[in-house]
Amino acid sequence: MIDQSAARALHPLEVKIILAFSSGDMIDSARVREKLGFKEGQDQQAFSWLVAKGVLEEADRQTEVFYELTPFGQEWHDEGTPVRRIFSLLRESGPLSLPDIAQKLGFDQKTVGSAFGALSKEGVCAMDESRRAVLARPELPQSLLDTEALLDAAAAHNGSLPETSLTPQQKALVAQYAKKRGAQDAPFRIAERAKVLFRLTPLASEYREAVTALGMTGEELGAITPEMLEKGTWKQGSFRPYNLQIPPARVIPGRRNPYVEFLDSVKDKLVSLGFEEFDGNMVETEFWNSDALFMPQFHSARDIHDVYYIEEPTHAKFIEEPYLSRVAAAHEHGGNTGSRGWQYQFDRDFTRRLILRSQGTVLSARQLPKAKVPGKYFGIVRCFRYDRVDATHLSDFYQTEGIVLGEDVNLRTLLGFLEMFAVEVAGAKEVKYVPGYFPFTEPSIEVHIKHPVLGWFELGGSGIFRPEVTRSLGVDVPVLAWGIGIDRMALMALGLNDLRELFSADLESVRMRRSQYKIQ
Repeated sequence: MIDQSAARALHPLEVKIILAFSSGDMIDSARVREKLGFKEGQDQQAFSWLVAKGVLEEADRQTEVFYELTPFGQEWHDEGTPVRRIFSLLRESGPLSLPDIAQKLGFDQKTVGSAFGALSKEGVCAMDESRRAVLARPELPQSLLDTEALLDAAAAHNGSLPETSLTPQQKALVAQYAKKRGAQDAPFRIAERAKVLFRLTPLASEYREAVTALGMTGEELGAITPEMLEKGTWKQGSFRPYNLQIPPARVIPGRRNPYVEFLDSVKDKLVSLGFEEFDGNMVETEFWNSDALFMPQFHSARDIHDVYYIEEPTHAKFIEEPYLSRVAAAHEHGGNTGSRGWQYQFDRDFTRRLILRSQGTVLSARQLPKAKVPGKYFGIVRCFRYDRVDATHLSDFYQTEGIVLGEDVNLRTLLGFLEMFAVEVAGAKEVKYVPGYFPFTEPSIEVHIKHPVLGWFELGGSGIFRPEVTRSLGVDVPVLAWGIGIDRMALMALGLNDLRELFSADLESVRMRRSQYKIQ
């Protein structure tokens, strides 16, 4: 039998559920909110408390998948998809070049290229002999009409489509546009929601008898507000009991976070080796984040960087000269680098677009024009990419970024630095090097280390900057470059198994980690 002290310890939300439902009843969030008027979140809070007391038990759990409109998708619905707007423009204006289409519709050239490619694939558009886009067929493709129907359906249902309401054909279509966590350029995001059904256990009857005997209603007050004091309503209220026997919280002296100390130790290590530290703004332009690194503006290589765009302002006022002209020339025809370039028209408006930096290499690019030869530089840089969060990936993360300039540096020099990071800083016992690809280095190398629990994973990328990068920025000697995931190094050094533990809000866990690994 439940004693009165246990009943008095119940929260009013728990009391309301115990009084409203009987043992054996099946309840879920929707039923509790409808019957008791709980606000969003109160139901789940009460459920967790009651499950811990054994009053509730989970009876069934189902995962429901929804496709939700992103702000980008809402824009497609309200203003028309890029495919439809380009189709309508060509039907009204006749043949136009792709840059003209971008200017008239306010699109960047990447959006125009993707939409024109979709129309070309359907046989609706083509290029004439003057390299202008023309309509080859007067009707819109069925795939576009189906896409618009999905956008209309989502907008009509508060921006959310349950997967169970879609046909197999619609599921296949929406899968082309949806991303797990959503993205800046994805019209749909995939959302998974757990629907949990709970059953009241026989213990609920015992609690009900106890709270009824005590006259508890679930309307008991937990605090006195200024309004109660002013109006005197507290006199008519019934208050929850307070336990004065609860021991006070222990006093714990403040200490530095172990991950912060690890970052400082890496800085100390690099400074002791003669490196100079650089730093920069989190908000960058497409120019320094990608273009200066010889990443083509419309090449698939840039797709590995799902960047966050700045809403206001959208563009920087200018890009520094002579670097803008040199980089543009390197992209278009190679400039003075000895390369043929990427052979496309460099978009000088797109290059001013403001983003959150997606890689630490942006600081290396900014350092090159003012670097000393020989010279060694590094930075510990916070970066942002749209990524699925798991044990080895975060949507914002730290990289240790570095460059070494000199007449005599070579691949062997680079491998020595990578081994130092893997063994001396990360504490790895097993290291291997894997050929990689980055648009701005040749050769390119990935360094992998073996974690005792997670197994092999990539620590970072590296290589020797291509002449298209260095000469455009005024450097004529070889430049070694690397971007190492310092968060992942910390996994090894601190003995952790999940990147999320580095940023845990559980202070007790952080204290235990500090004690266990004896960070001084």
